[in-house]
Amino acid sequence: MPPRQFDGSLVRAARRRRDMHQRELGELVGVSGATVARWESGKDFPKGEKLPAIATALDEPLDELFPHEGPPDLQLLRCDAGLSVAEAAEVLGASRAPVANAESGRRRLNTSYIRPLAAAYGVTEEKLLAAQDRSFGVRPTSPSEDQQTAPRTVGEKINFLLQYGSTEETAMSDADIARLVNQHAPGAAITAEGIKELRDGAATAAPDEVRAGLADAFQVPPWLFGDDAELSPMVQEFLEAVRFIGSIHQGQVLGLAARGSEILSLKAMADINRLVGELRHKLSEVQDNE
Repeated sequence: MPPRQFDGSLVRAARRRRDMHQRELGELVGVSGATVARWESGKDFPKGEKLPAIATALDEPLDELFPHEGPPDLQLLRCDAGLSVAEAAEVLGASRAPVANAESGRRRLNTSYIRPLAAAYGVTEEKLLAAQDRSFGVRPTSPSEDQQTAPRTVGEKINFLLQYGSTEETAMSDADIARLVNQHAPGAAITAEGIKELRDGAATAAPDEVRAGLADAFQVPPWLFGDDAELSPMVQEFLEAVRFIGSIHQGQVLGLAARGSEILSLKAMADINRLVGELRHKLSEVQDNE
């Protein structure tokens, strides 16, 4: 699949509006009419670097014909410049490896490659470096954005940890969470319905014993379920570490080695090491296919 969304039926509709045959579109973008037919039927997809040429040939805005979500990463910048990996590598006077490794989040570009690659992609060096961060799973935000988007309430933190903090195939249910909290708290501190109300936002207040029990249930520091009003740098760093672990588990980050942190628990570090180990064979397969 190309890095942008591709819908062959939209290409067919745009082509027909211009009374253009598949063969004609193919000639304009450097492929056969049969290849265009496969694209339009959904049997095949064009390479990402072909999409700008297709949009130009059909006189359609690239972002409207082939939309994408979020800021660009390195692969999207290259494809929007209409360059293959080999062509981008030729700009650098190097093999395909530096470009492919950077796009897949395995090894960052040599600093000497930044300026020529930015020029080839038609972007600033700052935009190229930001795209490289995204290829490596880094989510750049300003402090104000962190304060706005990071989970604050008890329920938001539960949902965040369920999404990013579990390395199990099945996330804990409300009943599971309530059971673990009650094992830690003195007596029956909360029910499964109470957990659901917190997660849905129907309830926002939680007594200290429930907050402590939630920290124990999710194996996170107790201060993570502390005051909802302020997000200290330590809390923000911990949440980003949790998000990073989740990205590894979901296969979104393949090339970052786990490094120790004073705020990561032994269990969290063990999860990172185990997950990175499980993905080593995938990295080997990717490198073998280059």
